[in-house]
Amino acid sequence: MAIKLNKAFNDLPFLPPKQSLVETIAILKQESKSAVALAELKGLTNTLPNPNILINAVILKEAQASSGIENVITTQDKLYQALYTKSAKPDVTTKEVLRYRQALLMGALLIKEKGFLNTNGIISIQNEL
Repeated sequence: MAIKLNKAFNDLPFLPPKQSLVETIAILKQESKSAVALAELKGLTNTLPNPNILINAVILKEAQASSGIENVITTQDKLYQALYTKSAKPDVTTKEVLRYRQALLMGALLIKEKGFLNTNGIISIQNEL
């Protein structure tokens, strides 16, 4: 089957998807399991001396993975050295991932402060990037 690159793909389903497609028994069961797991994680996070350690690790990993999609590659070691060693001079890709991390943190803070993310918040995040 030949792929036509110069033709728009107009057969995409409309959004939002039909409720019957997304509210299946399997999805609802998984949603329940996920809610329990998140509640347990939240409870365990509060037992840490500094819960931000866990949050920062997750955000840093997300920033690294998302940047990798754009072919901006760095290592966890370089990221942590750049964050926690004052004498470290990070390379260009590490700086890029750290900017992505900062934009994620900014978005989370904006949502926490306002309860939602508006157009001005998105513009602020883009400026950070």
